[in-house]
Amino acid sequence: MADHYVVVGNPIAHSKSPQIHAAFAAQTGQNLSYERLLAPLDGFVANVEAFRADGGKGLNVTVPFKQEAWQLCDALSERAQLAEAVNTIKFEDGRIVGDNTDGVGLCRDICHNLQQALQGKRILLLGAGGAARGVILPLLAEHPACLTIANRTASKAEQLAQRFQHYGQLGASSYEALAGQQFDVIINATSASLSDALPPLPGGCFAPGSLAYDMMYGKGLTPFLLFAQQQGSAQLADGLGMLVEQAAEAFCIWRGVRPDTTAVIAELRAGLC
Repeated sequence: MADHYVVVGNPIAHSKSPQIHAAFAAQTGQNLSYERLLAPLDGFVANVEAFRADGGKGLNVTVPFKQEAWQLCDALSERAQLAEAVNTIKFEDGRIVGDNTDGVGLCRDICHNLQQALQGKRILLLGAGGAARGVILPLLAEHPACLTIANRTASKAEQLAQRFQHYGQLGASSYEALAGQQFDVIINATSASLSDALPPLPGGCFAPGSLAYDMMYGKGLTPFLLFAQQQGSAQLADGLGMLVEQAAEAFCIWRGVRPDTTAVIAELRAGLC
């Protein structure tokens, strides 16, 4: 019998997770099944409990249930606790154990796939919502020179910086106050690209040789990456690699083996063209 896993969200039909985990399982020889599970907006906990009672081994969680998953867990990793969001659950010894693999997925994509070291870099993180919260601790673990969080509402960025202040060099800013500053890595963690919009980032923020990274992905460049290109950013990347790398981290948590992501990223990239 194959071990059963799902990804839970609403909506969920667009999720590439089944394709990714099927590729991982084939590559590593793991006997598992992985499916999408559409949960009603008011039915996340009931769906998780039913899946668990049916013998499910673990699950991924996507929008809009990551915070609800965080509240449901009996035990949390440090990165999930600080992010107040869970995207990976493992059922273990009668407990619901939660983790957040988004940040480690982002860092692995940047450091390993894009071969951009983050140590000593000036990093700018755009946005102060759940996507930003999930990546701050892993980014700080890479020992950047500084990490600045920018948000339309500066007070939200300040609250987030205060929450993580003991873990590294952190700052907070409004977008307007970024004028005149330059950064080596700028990461768009806002949802602006979903609506073909652009965060109100001033011109001149991209340092020579900089990396522009958008957590969103799709066919062609997002508005943020187009802006970065016009501003002279040396390297552009979307979030497809992060998607696969966070899945690989979840797979490792569940199965104890880390799959190779190179071919899977290439396969997904080809499907976008």
